[in-house]
This record gives sequence, C-alpha cells and structure tokens, in this order.
Amino acid sequence: QVELVESGGGVVQSGGSLRLSCAASRRTLSLYAMGWFRQAPGKEREFVSSIRWSGGSTYYSDSVKGRFTISRDIRKIAVYLQMNSLEPEDTAVYYCAIHRVGADNYDVWGQGTQVTVSS
Repeated sequence: QVELVESGGGVVQSGGSLRLSCAASRRTLSLYAMGWFRQAPGKEREFVSSIRWSGGSTYYSDSVKGRFTISRDIRKIAVYLQMNSLEPEDTAVYYCAIHRVGADNYDVWGQGTQVTVSS
C-alpha cells in the first residue's frame, strides 16, 4: 500500500506564490507519471499539471501554463508544484496523484491540501 503525503498549501494574496510538495511513502514504485489536480467548491476536479517519470516531460492546463512549474525528485519519489502569480481563481483543494505503470489512469491519490488566494 502506497500513500502520498502532500504539504505546502496555505493562504496567499493575489499575485503571491506557493510551493506544493508530494512524496510517496514507498520508494519501490513503477511510476508512469505523477500529477496535480485541483477541485474548487462546487466544481469538478480538474487536471493542473503532470510529469512523466521517465524523461521528465511536463504538461499543464491552459489556465496555469506560464505560472505553475512542476518538477520531480526521482530519488525521493516526490513531485513539486511551484505556483506563481496566483489568482483567486486558483483557490481549491490540490491533490497529488500517481499513475503507476500498468494502470489505466491515476490510481493513487493524496489527501489534498487547501490553497486559498485572496484578492
């Protein structure tokens, strides 16, 4: 059983920055990708960003492209999300997830961390 532990959420003013971290509890994982998703009140969960574990290719939603940067630490089995120029529309619970090799999609999720951006 693998768990994901997230940290780094909080309250920030519009235009500010936050850095989210997510680490897996097990080091022996066959990963295809790690990603970040978010869910705002009253809205469905949406994709934010992902990174391929092999090669490090990165992907972003249009709403965060140019403002957020995803990175990984292979040794720590960790992924990070640097969020700059935050806007009130970025307010949401952010979830880390992993897509293991052989799985159809992201199959392990973190507990979520709250990000609140005040105007």
